[in-house]
Amino acid sequence: MVQNWLNAIMLNLKTYFFITLCVLFWSGNFVIGRYIKDDVTPLELAFFRWFFVFIIISPILVVRHQRILRSLRENFKMVTLLALLSITAFNTLLYFGLAETTSTNALIINSSVPILVLLLSYVILKQDINLFQVLGIVLSTLGVVFLILKADISHIFTLEFNSGDILVVISSLTWALYSVLVKFKPDDINDFEYFALIVAIGLVFLLPLYLAQGYTIQKELEVLQSNYLAFLYISIFASITSYYFWHYGIEKVGASKTAQFTHLMPVFGISLAAVFLKESLEMYHLLGAFLIAFGIYVSLFYKQIVSN
Repeated sequence: MVQNWLNAIMLNLKTYFFITLCVLFWSGNFVIGRYIKDDVTPLELAFFRWFFVFIIISPILVVRHQRILRSLRENFKMVTLLALLSITAFNTLLYFGLAETTSTNALIINSSVPILVLLLSYVILKQDINLFQVLGIVLSTLGVVFLILKADISHIFTLEFNSGDILVVISSLTWALYSVLVKFKPDDINDFEYFALIVAIGLVFLLPLYLAQGYTIQKELEVLQSNYLAFLYISIFASITSYYFWHYGIEKVGASKTAQFTHLMPVFGISLAAVFLKESLEMYHLLGAFLIAFGIYVSLFYKQIVSN
């Protein structure tokens, strides 16, 4: 049994490590957002995030422009849809939602992503849902709720929901839909070329929304000067690196298993807050983290181990 368990883990260790890093970097994005939310509007945050990414990856667009343009012509509708979902819509909706709701509510809503991916995979891709996947997601979701409610069920009556929560729900659905549809991304270009393409397209759609806000050049220069380190982190780690790891995970183990790691975000978020924001780490944090980790273990490995 132990040997089978080790074999199951080692089989996809690299993939799961990459997905875990991806979620860790995204969690760091939430922590950084706490520092700059009073200085940067949601649309500024979304636009500059992808603008910096575009600058960094622009050499790929220049060097490989013939391959990329050919792929775009042949897959225009699907590539445009994927760019709108992942680059233009998801982060922008999320940032607007977080400006109106609490991080507690956002984490609860975010825990629905694995379930949404599982259901959309069943509807769109006709993928079967097995009992262990459902059980693992339920356990991890309970772990998230356990963390949010601080092990006290009475706290559920103090939660308040507003329009920001609706935006977070829509953003979660947007990301879940993208994670399922990315299976249909062009196969005639590599992952970096594909990422550069959707960033360019997504930024084109995001630009008019940004310009319509009427920001002045002087104000934007001050925003960049004051928060450039945050933008660099969000662009390099929470965008370029994380998006590559996320797509790598979907390609290797599928959207449903990859999405399950989303449940680690509150664990990483709480841990990072304890280190950088000096927030206390309580016993219920550890118990919630255990439930989440056990749920992921059941979803990813248990069926394979039992069959052996």
